[in-house]
Amino acid sequence: MAVTPRAPEALCCSSLAVAPLSEVDATDVARVFAALSDPVRLRLFSMVASQPEVCSCNLEQPLGKSQPTISHHTKVLSDAGLIAGERRGRWTWWRVVPQQVVALREILDQG
Repeated sequence: MAVTPRAPEALCCSSLAVAPLSEVDATDVARVFAALSDPVRLRLFSMVASQPEVCSCNLEQPLGKSQPTISHHTKVLSDAGLIAGERRGRWTWWRVVPQQVVALREILDQG
């Protein structure tokens, strides 16, 4: 059974160096940056991004956090569209949503 997070639209803005963001685009981008602004979530995101997929069971020990805390942080990242999960038995396996990472790079691109 796949975990079906609220599917946010992929970020679709031009580079910040090209034109100012619209209010709607700024709100969408801020939501993603807010999800990454917590050190635990940023570490968690980097752990998921460094592998094709990661079981939530393998996130507790390296982060030093309980399973409920891990679940909270993965939900925030998932709601922001940065990671997607698939439930397999008791655990959820997480992977990065590549389109969102590409969109973030394009927004931050200085050229």
